Amino acid sequence: MYKLERLHNFGQLHRAIFLACMTLSVSESAFAAKMQITKNLTLVAESAVVAQPAVISTANMRANTISLLDLYHQAVTHDPTLASALSANQAAQEIIEQGKALYRPTVNFNADANAVKTDIRYLNSNAVPGQSNFETYKAAIEASQPIYRKQNLVQMDQTLTQVSQADKQLHLSKQDLILRTTQSYFDVLIAQDKIDLIGAQKTAILSQLEQAKANFEVGTSTITDVNEAQARYDLIVAQEIAAVNEYQIAQRSVQAITGEMPQKLATVRADIQPNALAQGMDKWLEVAEQNNLNIQIQQDALKFSDQEIDRSKAGHLPTLDAVASVSESYATGSASVFSTGNDLKTGTIGLQLQIPLYQGGATSSKIRQAVLNKQKAQDDVEIARRQAALETQRAYLNLSTTIAQIKALEQALISSQSQVDSTKLGYEVGVRTSVDVLNAEQQLFSAKRDLLQARYNYLVNIIRLKSASGVLAEADLVDINQQLVH
Repeated sequence: MYKLERLHNFGQLHRAIFLACMTLSVSESAFAAKMQITKNLTLVAESAVVAQPAVISTANMRANTISLLDLYHQAVTHDPTLASALSANQAAQEIIEQGKALYRPTVNFNADANAVKTDIRYLNSNAVPGQSNFETYKAAIEASQPIYRKQNLVQMDQTLTQVSQADKQLHLSKQDLILRTTQSYFDVLIAQDKIDLIGAQKTAILSQLEQAKANFEVGTSTITDVNEAQARYDLIVAQEIAAVNEYQIAQRSVQAITGEMPQKLATVRADIQPNALAQGMDKWLEVAEQNNLNIQIQQDALKFSDQEIDRSKAGHLPTLDAVASVSESYATGSASVFSTGNDLKTGTIGLQLQIPLYQGGATSSKIRQAVLNKQKAQDDVEIARRQAALETQRAYLNLSTTIAQIKALEQALISSQSQVDSTKLGYEVGVRTSVDVLNAEQQLFSAKRDLLQARYNYLVNIIRLKSASGVLAEADLVDINQQLVH
C-alpha cells in the first residue's frame, strides 16, 4: 500500500515537471521572439545614434583644448552683433562734428549764364521800339556766420548726449557678448556631459540586461527582470539620441557667435569650491542702480528729451547772422533803348536779423510734443530701474541657490554611490531585485548630472549677476577661466 502511494505521488510529480517544462518552453519561445523584435528596435536606435555626425568623437578634435577666454577672443573678432554695435558707435561719433558745424561759417559759390532775347515797346514816348539779343554772366561767393541761434546751441549739446548714449550701447553690447559666450560655452559642456553620463548609464544597464538574461536562462530570475532591464535599455537609447541632438544645437549656438564650430572645450575642475557671496542683495541693488547700463541709457534719453524742449522753445527766439558776399556780373547788352553791355562788381557785408512772428502753430505744437516725450522718457527710466532691480534679484537668488545646491548635490552623490553599492550587494545575496539595482544606478547618474549642471550654473550666474549690476568685464572671464581644466 505504501509503495503504491509513493508511485502515485511520483507519477503526479512527473506530470507536474512535464507541464512546467512545456510552459517554460513556450515562455522561452515567446520571450525569444520578443527579444528578437526588441533587439531589432535597439539596433535601429543605435544606428540612428551612429548615423549622427561625429560630434562626440574626439578623433577630429584639436589636441589643445579651447578655454572660455579663448572662445571669447574668437567671439570679439567674429561676432556680427558686436561688429554691428561697433559700426553704429563709429557712426554716432560723427554727430559731434555735425553739431559743431551748426556754429561754423558756411560759404557758397553761385554762377549762372543766360541768353536773353527782348522785344520792347515804349509807352508815352517817341522812342523807337526794338528787339535785342544779348547774354549775361554772373558769379558770386556768399558767406554766413551764425552769431546767435539758440536752436543750434541746444542741438550741439544734444549731439554730446547722443554720443554718450551710443558709447553706453556699445559697452552694453560687449557685456552681452560676454554673457552670450559664457552661456553658450557651458551649454556645450553640459550637453557633452549628458552624452558621457548616458553612455556610462547605457553600459551599466546593458550589463544588467545581460545578467538578467543569463539568470533567466538558468532559472534564478523571472522574465519580469529581463523585461524591466530591456525597457530601461531602450529608454536610454532614446535619451542618447536626444542628448546628441542637444549637443549639436549647443555647438551651433557657439558657431553663431564665433563663426566656426567649437572644438574640444576645457571642462570645469572637479574640485571647484563655490565661494559664498560676500555682499548682500541690498548692496548689489545699489551697485545696479549706479552702474546698470540700461538705466544709464534711459537717463541719457531723458536728458535728450529735456534738451529737445529747449530746442523747440528756441523756435520763438530771433536769430542773428553775419553775412557777406562778393559778385561779378557781365552782360553783352541790355533791354534798354541804349542796348549797351555792362560789367558790374559788387561786394556786401552786414548783419541779418530774423524774428519769427507766426509759424502756423507748428512751434507751439513741437513744444507740447517734446514735453510729452519727456514724460515718456521718465517712465522709461523707471521701467529700466525696476527691470534692473528684478534681474539683479533674480541673478542673486539663483547664485545663492546654486551655491547651496552644489554642496547638497555633492553629498547626494556620495549617498547615491553608497546606495548603488549596497543595492548590488543585496541583489547578489537575494534580498534585492534587479529593478532595485536599476533604480539605484539611475539615481546615481541623475545626481552626477545635476551636480555638473549646478557647477555650470554657478559660474554662469556669477556672470549674470555682474551683468545685471553693470560691472561685468573681461576680467571676470579670466577669474572663471581659472576654474577650468586646460
